[in-house]
Amino acid sequence: MAGEAHRETVRSAPRVEGGLASVPSSCLTAVPWRSLESEIAAWDRLADSAAEPNPFYESWYLLPSLHHLPRTEGVTILRYEHDGKLAGLLPIARSARYYRWPVPQVSSWLHENCFCGVPLVAKGAEIPFWQAVLRWADAHPGSALFMHLRGMVLGGPLHVALEQVAVQQVRQLEIVHGEARAMLASQDTPQGYLEAALSGKKRKELRRQASRLAEAGEVSFEHRSDAIGIGSWCADFLALEAAGWKGKAGSALASSEGTARLFRESMAGAADKGRLERLSLTLDGRPIAMLATFLTPPGAYSYKTAFDEDCARFSPGVLLQRENLRMLERSDIAWTDSCAATDHPMIDHLWRERRQIGRLSIAIGGALRRAAFRQFVRAETARHPAGPSQ
Repeated sequence: MAGEAHRETVRSAPRVEGGLASVPSSCLTAVPWRSLESEIAAWDRLADSAAEPNPFYESWYLLPSLHHLPRTEGVTILRYEHDGKLAGLLPIARSARYYRWPVPQVSSWLHENCFCGVPLVAKGAEIPFWQAVLRWADAHPGSALFMHLRGMVLGGPLHVALEQVAVQQVRQLEIVHGEARAMLASQDTPQGYLEAALSGKKRKELRRQASRLAEAGEVSFEHRSDAIGIGSWCADFLALEAAGWKGKAGSALASSEGTARLFRESMAGAADKGRLERLSLTLDGRPIAMLATFLTPPGAYSYKTAFDEDCARFSPGVLLQRENLRMLERSDIAWTDSCAATDHPMIDHLWRERRQIGRLSIAIGGALRRAAFRQFVRAETARHPAGPSQ
Protein backbone atom coordinates (compact mmCIF):
# COMPACT_ATOMS: atom_id res chain seq x y z
CA MET A 1 0.00 0.00 0.00
CA ALA A 2 1.57 3.23 -1.12
CA GLY A 3 2.52 5.40 1.82
CA GLU A 4 1.82 2.67 4.36
CA ALA A 5 4.73 0.24 4.08
CA HIS A 6 6.03 1.77 7.30
CA ARG A 7 4.27 1.58 10.65
CA GLU A 8 1.65 4.21 11.44
CA THR A 9 0.39 4.39 15.00
CA VAL A 10 -2.61 5.98 16.66
CA ARG A 11 -2.48 5.87 20.45
CA SER A 12 -5.19 6.38 23.00
CA ALA A 13 -4.95 9.20 25.46
CA PRO A 14 -2.58 8.33 28.34
CA ARG A 15 -4.06 7.28 31.65
CA VAL A 16 -3.33 9.47 34.64
CA GLU A 17 -2.29 7.63 37.78
CA GLY A 18 -1.12 9.48 40.86
CA GLY A 19 -0.75 12.69 38.87
CA LEU A 20 1.64 11.11 36.32
CA ALA A 21 0.83 10.17 32.77
CA SER A 22 1.38 6.44 32.27
CA VAL A 23 2.03 4.54 29.05
CA PRO A 24 -1.10 4.48 26.84
CA SER A 25 -3.17 1.37 27.47
CA SER A 26 -3.89 0.80 23.80
CA CYS A 27 -2.71 1.68 20.33
CA LEU A 28 -3.55 0.87 16.74
CA THR A 29 -0.77 0.43 14.19
CA ALA A 30 -0.96 0.04 10.42
CA VAL A 31 1.64 -2.60 9.56
CA PRO A 32 2.68 -4.63 6.50
CA TRP A 33 0.87 -7.97 6.55
CA ARG A 34 4.12 -9.94 6.60
CA SER A 35 4.90 -8.53 10.05
CA LEU A 36 2.17 -10.79 11.47
CA GLU A 37 4.12 -13.90 10.51
CA SER A 38 6.24 -13.40 13.62
CA GLU A 39 3.31 -13.35 16.05
CA ILE A 40 1.11 -16.24 15.04
CA ALA A 41 0.81 -17.49 18.63
CA ALA A 42 -0.64 -14.12 19.76
CA TRP A 43 -2.87 -14.08 16.67
CA ASP A 44 -4.24 -17.53 17.50
CA ARG A 45 -4.92 -16.46 21.10
CA LEU A 46 -6.85 -13.48 19.76
CA ALA A 47 -8.94 -15.78 17.55
CA ASP A 48 -9.76 -17.95 20.56
CA SER A 49 -10.96 -14.92 22.56
CA ALA A 50 -12.68 -13.06 19.72
CA ALA A 51 -16.02 -11.39 20.35
CA GLU A 52 -17.19 -12.70 16.98
CA PRO A 53 -15.56 -15.64 15.17
CA ASN A 54 -14.19 -15.22 11.67
CA PRO A 55 -12.06 -18.10 10.38
CA PHE A 56 -11.16 -16.18 7.21
CA TYR A 57 -9.10 -13.72 9.26
CA GLU A 58 -7.40 -16.37 11.38
CA SER A 59 -3.71 -17.04 10.78
CA TRP A 60 -4.16 -20.40 9.05
CA TYR A 61 -6.46 -18.86 6.41
CA LEU A 62 -5.46 -15.22 6.01
CA LEU A 63 -1.72 -15.85 5.60
CA PRO A 64 -2.14 -18.46 2.81
CA SER A 65 -4.57 -16.04 1.14
CA LEU A 66 -2.03 -13.24 1.22
CA HIS A 67 0.83 -15.49 0.15
CA HIS A 68 -0.86 -17.15 -2.82
CA LEU A 69 -3.46 -14.78 -4.24
CA PRO A 70 -2.59 -11.98 -6.69
CA ARG A 71 -2.40 -8.28 -5.90
CA THR A 72 -1.88 -8.61 -2.16
CA GLU A 73 1.14 -6.31 -1.98
CA GLY A 74 -1.20 -3.42 -1.17
CA VAL A 75 -2.80 -5.11 1.86
CA THR A 76 -2.08 -3.54 5.24
CA ILE A 77 -3.10 -4.81 8.68
CA LEU A 78 -4.71 -2.54 11.24
CA ARG A 79 -3.24 -4.09 14.37
CA TYR A 80 -4.85 -3.09 17.67
CA GLU A 81 -3.03 -3.68 20.95
CA HIS A 82 -4.41 -3.31 24.46
CA ASP A 83 -2.28 -3.52 27.59
CA GLY A 84 0.52 -5.09 25.62
CA LYS A 85 -1.61 -7.82 24.01
CA LEU A 86 -2.86 -8.22 20.46
CA ALA A 87 -6.58 -7.38 20.75
CA GLY A 88 -7.75 -6.57 17.23
CA LEU A 89 -6.90 -7.22 13.61
CA LEU A 90 -8.37 -6.00 10.33
CA PRO A 91 -6.79 -6.31 6.85
CA ILE A 92 -7.43 -3.27 4.67
CA ALA A 93 -6.58 -2.02 1.18
CA ARG A 94 -6.92 1.23 -0.69
CA SER A 95 -8.56 1.40 -4.09
CA ALA A 96 -9.14 4.13 -6.65
CA ARG A 97 -12.43 2.47 -7.61
CA TYR A 98 -15.55 1.70 -5.63
CA TYR A 99 -17.08 -1.23 -7.49
CA ARG A 100 -17.82 0.26 -10.93
CA TRP A 101 -17.35 3.89 -9.88
CA PRO A 102 -14.07 5.87 -9.86
CA VAL A 103 -14.33 6.81 -6.19
CA PRO A 104 -11.28 6.26 -3.93
CA GLN A 105 -11.88 4.53 -0.61
CA VAL A 106 -10.17 2.43 2.00
CA SER A 107 -11.87 -0.90 2.63
CA SER A 108 -11.59 -4.14 4.50
CA TRP A 109 -9.78 -6.73 2.37
CA LEU A 110 -11.69 -9.78 1.18
CA HIS A 111 -11.37 -12.06 -1.81
CA GLU A 112 -13.87 -14.27 -3.61
CA ASN A 113 -13.21 -17.22 -1.30
CA CYS A 114 -13.42 -15.13 1.88
CA PHE A 115 -17.01 -15.16 3.15
CA CYS A 116 -16.83 -12.97 6.25
CA GLY A 117 -15.22 -9.58 6.80
CA VAL A 118 -15.78 -9.13 10.53
CA PRO A 119 -12.50 -8.07 12.19
CA LEU A 120 -10.98 -10.28 14.86
CA VAL A 121 -11.43 -8.34 18.12
CA ALA A 122 -11.01 -9.56 21.68
CA LYS A 123 -14.25 -9.79 23.63
CA GLY A 124 -14.77 -6.57 25.56
CA ALA A 125 -12.53 -4.51 23.24
CA GLU A 126 -15.11 -3.91 20.51
CA ILE A 127 -15.78 -0.22 21.20
CA PRO A 128 -12.17 0.88 21.83
CA PHE A 129 -11.13 -1.06 18.72
CA TRP A 130 -13.52 0.88 16.48
CA GLN A 131 -12.59 4.14 18.17
CA ALA A 132 -8.95 3.47 17.34
CA VAL A 133 -9.74 2.39 13.76
CA LEU A 134 -11.72 5.55 13.09
CA ARG A 135 -9.06 7.78 14.69
CA TRP A 136 -6.56 6.17 12.34
CA ALA A 137 -8.85 6.62 9.32
CA ASP A 138 -9.44 10.29 10.20
CA ALA A 139 -5.70 10.87 10.52
CA HIS A 140 -4.70 8.91 7.38
CA PRO A 141 -7.51 9.23 4.83
CA GLY A 142 -5.18 9.79 1.89
CA SER A 143 -7.36 10.19 -1.20
CA ALA A 144 -10.14 8.00 0.25
CA LEU A 145 -13.58 9.58 0.42
CA PHE A 146 -14.76 7.09 3.07
CA MET A 147 -14.13 3.74 4.74
CA HIS A 148 -15.94 0.67 3.42
CA LEU A 149 -16.47 -2.57 5.35
CA ARG A 150 -17.59 -5.67 3.46
CA GLY A 151 -18.97 -8.96 4.71
CA MET A 152 -20.12 -7.59 8.07
CA VAL A 153 -22.61 -9.62 10.12
CA LEU A 154 -25.45 -7.18 10.66
CA GLY A 155 -26.59 -7.15 14.27
CA GLY A 156 -23.46 -8.95 15.41
CA PRO A 157 -21.26 -7.69 18.28
CA LEU A 158 -18.84 -5.81 15.99
CA HIS A 159 -21.59 -4.14 13.98
CA VAL A 160 -23.48 -3.12 17.13
CA ALA A 161 -20.29 -1.67 18.67
CA LEU A 162 -19.53 0.27 15.48
CA GLU A 163 -23.05 1.72 15.48
CA GLN A 164 -22.59 2.84 19.08
CA VAL A 165 -19.28 4.55 18.26
CA ALA A 166 -20.80 6.24 15.20
CA VAL A 167 -23.65 7.63 17.32
CA GLN A 168 -21.24 8.84 20.01
CA GLN A 169 -19.08 10.58 17.43
CA VAL A 170 -21.98 11.91 15.32
CA ARG A 171 -20.39 10.08 12.40
CA GLN A 172 -22.41 8.94 9.39
CA LEU A 173 -22.61 5.15 9.02
CA GLU A 174 -24.70 3.61 6.25
CA ILE A 175 -25.64 0.06 5.30
CA VAL A 176 -25.28 0.28 1.52
CA HIS A 177 -25.96 -3.37 0.74
CA GLY A 178 -27.59 -6.23 2.61
CA GLU A 179 -28.40 -9.84 1.93
CA ALA A 180 -29.90 -12.78 3.78
CA ARG A 181 -27.67 -15.86 3.83
CA ALA A 182 -28.92 -19.32 4.73
CA MET A 183 -27.78 -20.60 8.12
CA LEU A 184 -28.41 -23.57 10.36
CA ALA A 185 -29.40 -22.66 13.91
CA SER A 186 -31.97 -24.76 15.73
CA GLN A 187 -32.66 -26.79 18.85
CA ASP A 188 -34.31 -29.49 16.72
CA THR A 189 -32.89 -32.95 16.22
CA PRO A 190 -31.53 -33.62 12.72
CA GLN A 191 -34.63 -35.69 11.88
CA GLY A 192 -37.00 -33.10 13.32
CA TYR A 193 -35.28 -30.33 11.42
CA LEU A 194 -35.46 -32.28 8.16
CA GLU A 195 -39.17 -32.93 8.64
CA ALA A 196 -39.83 -29.23 9.24
CA ALA A 197 -37.69 -28.11 6.31
CA LEU A 198 -38.82 -30.50 3.57
CA SER A 199 -42.23 -31.76 2.58
CA GLY A 200 -43.10 -35.41 2.99
CA LYS A 201 -42.95 -35.82 -0.79
CA LYS A 202 -39.41 -34.43 -0.94
CA ARG A 203 -38.22 -36.59 1.98
CA LYS A 204 -39.67 -39.64 0.26
CA GLU A 205 -37.80 -38.74 -2.92
CA LEU A 206 -34.54 -38.43 -0.95
CA ARG A 207 -35.08 -41.88 0.56
CA ARG A 208 -35.70 -43.26 -2.92
CA GLN A 209 -32.51 -41.66 -4.25
CA ALA A 210 -30.51 -43.02 -1.29
CA SER A 211 -31.88 -46.51 -2.00
CA ARG A 212 -30.99 -46.28 -5.69
CA LEU A 213 -27.50 -45.11 -4.80
CA ALA A 214 -27.07 -48.07 -2.44
CA GLU A 215 -28.04 -50.39 -5.30
CA ALA A 216 -25.15 -48.95 -7.34
CA GLY A 217 -22.49 -49.96 -4.80
CA GLU A 218 -21.29 -49.61 -1.22
CA VAL A 219 -22.30 -46.24 0.23
CA SER A 220 -20.54 -44.65 3.18
CA PHE A 221 -20.45 -41.32 5.03
CA GLU A 222 -17.25 -40.26 6.77
CA HIS A 223 -16.86 -37.44 9.31
CA ARG A 224 -13.31 -36.40 10.20
CA SER A 225 -12.05 -33.58 12.41
CA ASP A 226 -8.38 -34.57 12.51
CA ALA A 227 -5.48 -34.05 10.10
CA ILE A 228 -5.03 -37.69 9.07
CA GLY A 229 -5.04 -38.03 5.30
CA ILE A 230 -5.67 -34.32 4.77
CA GLY A 231 -3.42 -34.16 1.70
CA SER A 232 -5.23 -36.92 -0.21
CA TRP A 233 -8.62 -35.55 0.91
CA CYS A 234 -7.74 -32.14 -0.56
CA ALA A 235 -6.56 -33.74 -3.80
CA ASP A 236 -9.86 -35.63 -4.09
CA PHE A 237 -11.86 -32.49 -3.40
CA LEU A 238 -9.98 -30.39 -5.95
CA ALA A 239 -10.40 -33.08 -8.60
CA LEU A 240 -14.10 -33.54 -7.83
CA GLU A 241 -14.85 -29.82 -8.03
CA ALA A 242 -12.77 -29.34 -11.19
CA ALA A 243 -14.64 -32.16 -12.96
CA GLY A 244 -17.93 -30.26 -12.70
CA TRP A 245 -19.35 -27.01 -13.99
CA LYS A 246 -16.91 -24.89 -12.00
CA GLY A 247 -14.01 -26.53 -13.80
CA LYS A 248 -15.62 -25.85 -17.17
CA ALA A 249 -16.25 -22.23 -16.17
CA GLY A 250 -12.71 -21.79 -14.88
CA SER A 251 -13.92 -20.95 -11.36
CA ALA A 252 -12.89 -24.16 -9.58
CA LEU A 253 -10.23 -23.88 -6.92
CA ALA A 254 -7.93 -26.01 -9.08
CA SER A 255 -8.36 -23.61 -12.02
CA SER A 256 -5.69 -21.38 -10.45
CA GLU A 257 -2.50 -22.50 -8.74
CA GLY A 258 -2.98 -19.72 -6.20
CA THR A 259 -6.44 -20.81 -5.07
CA ALA A 260 -5.39 -24.48 -5.12
CA ARG A 261 -2.48 -23.68 -2.81
CA LEU A 262 -4.72 -21.56 -0.59
CA PHE A 263 -7.13 -24.48 -0.27
CA ARG A 264 -4.49 -27.09 0.51
CA GLU A 265 -2.64 -24.93 3.04
CA SER A 266 -5.73 -23.59 4.80
CA MET A 267 -7.25 -27.08 5.06
CA ALA A 268 -4.06 -28.43 6.60
CA GLY A 269 -3.79 -25.43 8.95
CA ALA A 270 -7.42 -25.68 10.04
CA ALA A 271 -7.09 -29.42 10.63
CA ASP A 272 -3.94 -28.97 12.72
CA LYS A 273 -5.76 -26.46 14.93
CA GLY A 274 -8.93 -28.53 15.29
CA ARG A 275 -10.87 -26.02 13.18
CA LEU A 276 -11.99 -28.34 10.38
CA GLU A 277 -14.66 -30.95 9.87
CA ARG A 278 -14.50 -33.00 6.67
CA LEU A 279 -17.60 -34.82 5.51
CA SER A 280 -17.50 -37.23 2.58
CA LEU A 281 -20.05 -39.40 0.80
CA THR A 282 -18.35 -42.29 -0.99
CA LEU A 283 -19.55 -44.91 -3.45
CA ASP A 284 -17.36 -48.02 -3.47
CA GLY A 285 -14.69 -45.94 -1.73
CA ARG A 286 -14.78 -43.15 -4.32
CA PRO A 287 -15.92 -39.71 -3.09
CA ILE A 288 -19.03 -38.45 -4.87
CA ALA A 289 -19.80 -35.54 -2.51
CA MET A 290 -17.51 -33.66 -0.10
CA LEU A 291 -17.91 -30.79 2.34
CA ALA A 292 -15.36 -28.75 4.32
CA THR A 293 -16.68 -26.86 7.36
CA PHE A 294 -14.63 -24.49 9.52
CA LEU A 295 -15.35 -24.93 13.23
CA THR A 296 -15.23 -21.66 15.17
CA PRO A 297 -17.26 -22.23 18.37
CA PRO A 298 -19.90 -21.13 19.06
CA GLY A 299 -20.38 -21.10 15.29
CA ALA A 300 -19.18 -22.78 12.12
CA TYR A 301 -18.76 -21.87 8.46
CA SER A 302 -19.71 -24.26 5.66
CA TYR A 303 -16.75 -23.37 3.46
CA LYS A 304 -16.68 -25.49 0.32
CA THR A 305 -18.69 -28.37 -1.13
CA ALA A 306 -18.42 -30.41 -4.33
CA PHE A 307 -20.24 -33.38 -5.83
CA ASP A 308 -19.94 -35.76 -8.77
CA GLU A 309 -22.24 -34.45 -11.48
CA ASP A 310 -22.31 -37.89 -13.13
CA CYS A 311 -24.25 -39.01 -10.04
CA ALA A 312 -26.67 -36.08 -10.13
CA ARG A 313 -29.69 -38.41 -10.43
CA PHE A 314 -28.99 -39.53 -6.85
CA SER A 315 -28.69 -35.92 -5.51
CA PRO A 316 -25.41 -36.69 -3.68
CA GLY A 317 -25.02 -33.08 -2.55
CA VAL A 318 -28.44 -33.09 -0.89
CA LEU A 319 -27.80 -36.50 0.67
CA LEU A 320 -24.54 -35.11 2.06
CA GLN A 321 -26.35 -32.10 3.52
CA ARG A 322 -28.94 -34.39 5.07
CA GLU A 323 -26.08 -36.16 6.84
CA ASN A 324 -24.56 -32.78 7.72
CA LEU A 325 -27.62 -31.98 9.85
CA ARG A 326 -25.78 -33.93 12.55
CA MET A 327 -24.06 -30.60 13.17
CA LEU A 328 -27.17 -29.82 15.24
CA GLU A 329 -26.08 -32.47 17.74
CA ARG A 330 -22.78 -30.72 18.54
CA SER A 331 -22.89 -29.00 21.91
CA ASP A 332 -20.13 -26.55 20.91
CA ILE A 333 -21.78 -25.33 17.69
CA ALA A 334 -24.93 -23.18 17.96
CA TRP A 335 -25.06 -22.04 14.33
CA THR A 336 -23.52 -22.73 10.95
CA ASP A 337 -23.19 -20.08 8.23
CA SER A 338 -23.76 -21.57 4.77
CA CYS A 339 -21.39 -19.07 3.07
CA ALA A 340 -23.82 -19.40 0.15
CA ALA A 341 -25.25 -16.72 -2.08
CA THR A 342 -28.75 -15.47 -1.37
CA ASP A 343 -31.44 -17.71 -2.90
CA HIS A 344 -29.07 -20.63 -3.36
CA PRO A 345 -31.16 -23.28 -5.17
CA MET A 346 -30.26 -26.11 -2.80
CA ILE A 347 -29.27 -24.91 0.66
CA ASP A 348 -31.95 -22.20 0.90
CA HIS A 349 -34.62 -24.90 0.75
CA LEU A 350 -32.97 -27.04 3.42
CA TRP A 351 -31.61 -24.53 5.96
CA ARG A 352 -34.47 -22.40 7.29
CA GLU A 353 -32.65 -19.73 9.30
CA ARG A 354 -31.11 -16.59 7.77
CA ARG A 355 -28.07 -14.49 8.63
CA GLN A 356 -27.95 -10.84 7.58
CA ILE A 357 -24.70 -9.85 5.86
CA GLY A 358 -24.00 -6.29 4.78
CA ARG A 359 -21.59 -3.72 3.42
CA LEU A 360 -21.09 -0.58 5.46
CA SER A 361 -19.74 2.82 4.45
CA ILE A 362 -18.43 5.22 7.09
CA ALA A 363 -17.58 8.91 7.03
CA ILE A 364 -13.93 9.73 7.79
CA GLY A 365 -11.66 12.76 7.75
CA GLY A 366 -12.63 16.40 8.02
CA ALA A 367 -15.83 18.34 7.40
CA LEU A 368 -15.40 18.77 3.62
CA ARG A 369 -14.66 15.09 3.07
CA ARG A 370 -17.64 14.09 5.19
CA ALA A 371 -19.93 16.47 3.33
CA ALA A 372 -18.81 14.98 0.00
CA PHE A 373 -19.37 11.48 1.37
CA ARG A 374 -22.85 12.44 2.52
CA GLN A 375 -23.77 13.50 -1.01
CA PHE A 376 -22.19 10.40 -2.56
CA VAL A 377 -23.87 7.86 -0.29
CA ARG A 378 -27.22 9.64 -0.69
CA ALA A 379 -26.96 9.26 -4.46
CA GLU A 380 -25.75 5.67 -4.13
CA THR A 381 -28.60 4.48 -1.96
CA ALA A 382 -31.16 6.41 -4.05
CA ARG A 383 -30.03 4.67 -7.24
CA HIS A 384 -29.41 1.27 -5.68
CA PRO A 385 -31.49 0.77 -2.49
CA ALA A 386 -29.91 -2.68 -2.04
CA GLY A 387 -26.40 -1.35 -2.64
CA PRO A 388 -24.03 -1.46 -5.60
CA SER A 389 -23.35 -4.64 -7.51
CA GLN A 390 -19.79 -5.80 -7.76
